[in-house]
Amino acid sequence: MPDILIIAGSKSDEDIVRNTEKILKGDKVRYSIEYCSFHREPKKLEEIVKNSDAKVFICIAGLSAALPGAVASLTDKPVIGVPVSAKLGGIDALLSIAQMPKGVPVACVGIDNGENAAYLALRILGLK
Repeated sequence: MPDILIIAGSKSDEDIVRNTEKILKGDKVRYSIEYCSFHREPKKLEEIVKNSDAKVFICIAGLSAALPGAVASLTDKPVIGVPVSAKLGGIDALLSIAQMPKGVPVACVGIDNGENAAYLALRILGLK
């Protein structure tokens, strides 16, 4: 049972996933990784979130970056969004993650900053 579930919207986000993993491995926290696009596989994403025992979700997404918000709409657990610099320098993804509607909170770290997402998840879990 992982404490943290990393969900990336695409295999092209793998470098950010690996940077996030480095921090989590250093703290020997239990985590797992899934690749799932909310736009292409909404039912799969719903199954992943609903069947997960993770305490915190880290969602890595670029472009319209709907993934973190979609996950937050499916769980009451903390969700951390990592915007990816796929287009427009990542500003589009940053704004998509940061501008969530009231009642659907998503924490947002800097563009391509999976490391800070890992540190924040560890703080939420009380491990740092």
